[in-house]
Amino acid sequence: MAASQPVAPVASRTLRPERPLDPALTLACLRRGGGDPTGTTTPDGSVWRALQTPDGPVTLRVRADRSLGEVTAEVYGPGGGWALEQLPSLLGELDDDSGFVAHHEQVARARRRVQGWRIIRTGLVMEALVPAIIEQKVTGQEAFGGYRRLVRRFGRAAPGVGARLGLHVAPTAAGWAAVPSWEFLQAGVDASRSATIVRAAKVADRLEECIRLPLPEAHRRLRAVPGIGVWTAAETRQRALGDPDAVSFRDYHLAGFVGVALTGERVDDEGLARLLEPYAGQRHRATRLLELTHGMPERHGPRLAPRGHLPVRRGRR
Repeated sequence: MAASQPVAPVASRTLRPERPLDPALTLACLRRGGGDPTGTTTPDGSVWRALQTPDGPVTLRVRADRSLGEVTAEVYGPGGGWALEQLPSLLGELDDDSGFVAHHEQVARARRRVQGWRIIRTGLVMEALVPAIIEQKVTGQEAFGGYRRLVRRFGRAAPGVGARLGLHVAPTAAGWAAVPSWEFLQAGVDASRSATIVRAAKVADRLEECIRLPLPEAHRRLRAVPGIGVWTAAETRQRALGDPDAVSFRDYHLAGFVGVALTGERVDDEGLARLLEPYAGQRHRATRLLELTHGMPERHGPRLAPRGHLPVRRGRR
């Protein structure tokens, strides 16, 4: 009977944005595949996220009431106070695009179509970094499946209503560092990527300090960890640090996609850099606007075919 009783949120907060804000569109960058154990969207339009915050785990529910022009957040768990304090950053409400100039008509049209989208700043470096490492050089199916398996195995059920929704909070840095090598292999994460995760987890405190550093210095600190390259650092900066200029160079699809969207022809990374020169300081904003309106395939680092020689645990995925 107790399990069927309503679970009250710890607290709530309401924002009244001066500009349109679409939480689902804005938070979509945090979703790691359709079966992401750390987030979901319910039929009532609520966006749910399970986060590992500095104060502990939290389940965050965000919903927009367009008739009132409000966005309300509810939280469950010990990290609730932190999440509500960071809510404007988490939802990209502090993202300032007033100085952005669209140098291509395609980008201008995209900007008009997705006015409710913002660049978020979660302030959670490891939360963004670990799945990015897992996504290095593999297919989306393999990456998302591996991340899902590891989070369910070594994370914990999300607080409050999050548990009923089947959500899990990702492991802490100490939890990631303690995952046995064979468990990574059974999740389809090879030794190179698992070693990078463990190295990052062991210096997690230094990496989390990136949120207080100038972006160039934060980039250098991320890159100082062996195994974290240009693509992985950019993917992390986009989500955790709200970097509007972080371009995911070396992505399997991005250069070709942007080239076709802007010129009708595919380009390589050098061509991508040239196309984005007019957007210096805002290059991620320009590419993300195109992604949101042109339906680019799943973005990942250089892909390999799915590998069959790694032992993968059968059963729930």
